Amino acid sequence: MSIDKKFLNLFTKVTEKAAIGASKFIGKKDKIAADKGAVDPMRRELNKINMEGTVVIGEGEMDEAPMLYIGEKLGTLNGPKFDIAVDPLEGTKFTANGEANAFSVLAISEKGGLLSAPDTYMEKIVIGSNLPKNLMDIDYGVKKNIELLAKAKNKKISELNACVLKRPRHDHLVNDLNEMNVKINYITDGDIAGALSVIGDKPINDIYYSTGGAPEGVVVAAALSCYGGQIQGRLVLDEEEKSRAKKLGINDFEKKYNIDDMVKGDVIFCATGVTTGDLAKGVKDLGNEFEVNSFVLHKSQNIIKSVTNIYNKWVLFQLVVKIGF
Repeated sequence: MSIDKKFLNLFTKVTEKAAIGASKFIGKKDKIAADKGAVDPMRRELNKINMEGTVVIGEGEMDEAPMLYIGEKLGTLNGPKFDIAVDPLEGTKFTANGEANAFSVLAISEKGGLLSAPDTYMEKIVIGSNLPKNLMDIDYGVKKNIELLAKAKNKKISELNACVLKRPRHDHLVNDLNEMNVKINYITDGDIAGALSVIGDKPINDIYYSTGGAPEGVVVAAALSCYGGQIQGRLVLDEEEKSRAKKLGINDFEKKYNIDDMVKGDVIFCATGVTTGDLAKGVKDLGNEFEVNSFVLHKSQNIIKSVTNIYNKWVLFQLVVKIGF
């Protein structure tokens, strides 16, 4: 089975409307308002689609932000059954501060196709395409993984670029990379963009090596399943989080998840820029119109492309008023 190609355009409109909603709060120092600006139109647009969608990866569970919550039903409830992974605004801080790399993102699979991961931390290693399968392993340690990657890419270790989320918990990782003379490109937030910086014709990085959000790990896996590339992740759980994980059917807390464990079957991935970044250009206010740019993938259709669309502000305003928001 595969997802009908018509859904790619429908889901792209979802992230486009969410990005436009969030863009109104760029540089206004209000993360909660920016997140709500994306969540409300995303929920509204998803509910227009003839589908029976279930959120398996939601956002906001660990803070007081508005959220599309895990288990929420979306769509008209008439149509195919989909699992949905959402992050209406990846980079709330970037949006609030007017910084690069904020975007709205979702991934769609057939029912049962996405790992339902709790909103906890996950150790992650991400590498690009055209490399031996299962090349990396979290338990190998930094030194062995880097040596294997350099050999597989026919590069000197000193020629490798690693993307790392800048956090104190990664000091040991950074020390190991420095000792090996690997160049480190830090990111301050938003590990979806960081993880996906290893893909493309001319990737910015050779490896993403960090502990970040588990839900973001599944979204990354969805994109990699379309584009090519590998991810391995392992949940980092305290006792309370283990209880939440059990409710999602996760009982092996030491399990290492590869891409085939996180994503099965056909997948659609859409990311629309709020502020300009590595995946997409930001929303442009053209006076009477908004210009939006998206990076979209559809696994079964072999679609990998950048899409730019224009929305008339007056039409958008009329639609919102008519619906009652």
